[in-house]
Amino acid sequence: MENQQAPVMSVKDWIITILITVIPIVGFVMLFVWGFSSGQNPNKSNWAKATLIWMVIFFALYFIFFAAFFGAMMAGMGN
Repeated sequence: MENQQAPVMSVKDWIITILITVIPIVGFVMLFVWGFSSGQNPNKSNWAKATLIWMVIFFALYFIFFAAFFGAMMAGMGN
């Protein structure tokens, strides 16, 4: 089996990638496209997967914080 290197992504490619990612809904959809389609650069694919993992972690932390804050507010209203 040959060891083929992935083509290096240029700064221009990364700027376009990040620019697309910051567009609210389009960026989220594109992360899935880049992360799980077979024809993508492996560097971009791994970056997209890592970004999605971070999004899940931050969403979970946000949910935990919101639930704790909401619970504390409701407990305080009962007194």
